[in-house]
Amino acid sequence: MMKVECTRLPSGLTVVTEQMPHLESVALGVWIKSGSRNETVGEHGIAHLLEHMAFKGTGRRTARQIAEEIENVGGEVNAATSTETTSYYARVLKDHVPLAVDILADILTESSFDEEELRREKQVILQEIGAADDTPDDVVFDRFAETAYRNQTVGRPILGTPETVMSFSANQIRQYLGRNYTTDRMFVVAAGAVEHEAFVRQVEERFSTLPRTPLATPVLETAIYTGGESRETRDLMDAQILLGFEGKAYHARDFYCSQILANILGGGMSSRLFQEVREHRGLCYSVYAFHWGFSDTGIFGVHAATGGENLPELMPVIVDELRKSSMNIEQQEIERARAQIRAQLLMGQESPAARAGQIARQMMLYGRPIPNDELMERLSGITIERLTDLAGRLFFDTAPTLSAIGPLEQLAPMNDILSSLTGKTTVAHAVAS
Repeated sequence: MMKVECTRLPSGLTVVTEQMPHLESVALGVWIKSGSRNETVGEHGIAHLLEHMAFKGTGRRTARQIAEEIENVGGEVNAATSTETTSYYARVLKDHVPLAVDILADILTESSFDEEELRREKQVILQEIGAADDTPDDVVFDRFAETAYRNQTVGRPILGTPETVMSFSANQIRQYLGRNYTTDRMFVVAAGAVEHEAFVRQVEERFSTLPRTPLATPVLETAIYTGGESRETRDLMDAQILLGFEGKAYHARDFYCSQILANILGGGMSSRLFQEVREHRGLCYSVYAFHWGFSDTGIFGVHAATGGENLPELMPVIVDELRKSSMNIEQQEIERARAQIRAQLLMGQESPAARAGQIARQMMLYGRPIPNDELMERLSGITIERLTDLAGRLFFDTAPTLSAIGPLEQLAPMNDILSSLTGKTTVAHAVAS
């Protein structure tokens, strides 16, 4: 039977494991409660640059040695930066856990930030930025966040800009590191063929030099949802459309209710949007709904990809489905959404990497692992009345955010879309006129 164990070290570092006895491998990593949102105004992109530079050499290993040592034993190591978190993780066979711990500790406590490596890695990130700009479905989400949270770090693209990335020095990276990578904000998590006490001893020994207190006060400005629109006409085959609203933060009462609503509207092939927009009307090749939670805000959105000629009919149909959800939801739809979420939870337990990430997120958000039974109990209290009430508040009481890129000549003005949400007129009528 799988068991989650948690130990808080005297240094303030938290170590969590889940033993999965049927496995021969371990997924382990370090999760930091700090991401692009914790940058100052002049640090746009530095959290992501730091993640890259962590693998570019330490006082004990060159960049090549880091890669070779983990791959010599058949393992892998990687990292990721998000808006509110950063993670460094590895997957190895159980006998090589001490090596993985050593490498992760090395890159997080002894990175050298060599100037030549920094110069090269900046060029790599510039290519990433260029590739993202050439990918319309990436651009539409970046523009959406920038519009929903105008002039705020929470809405900035994680990669930064060419100008900001090229401006950073090794000392600036160290300043960000010293302000955010402290034991009270870091969680070391392992799932798989891991023995808790042995893992705790390894972590305690290798991570002993992590600072307990930040060099300066960490940055985190309160998010203020603004809404608005961003349109970029490009000569593309398809239009990428994203219509969204302010969602719920992780700790908000309606967070799980929002997850269920997103699932009902556009969480799979049986969802309302997929059936009505794609299957019944053939107005797009992709449509789905999503709900993202942050520590103090959230985003509820609908994304669609279609030919520009379909926009006059597509937008009214999407808006109509949103409106319908505030008036009627079937019990069967709730049960199906619950079943899908339950399946995702249980399937995630079969992957040590997915499980380690899930535990880490729960530790950062709630300060403890959340048992699946408890999660399902929270979902069981969601009723038709709660969902329709939430839909009414989400779609009618908050300013929408529209982000669109591609052939947009036939996309209705924002005022028409807004009017159609309130029922005063219809988008189709506005376009026809």
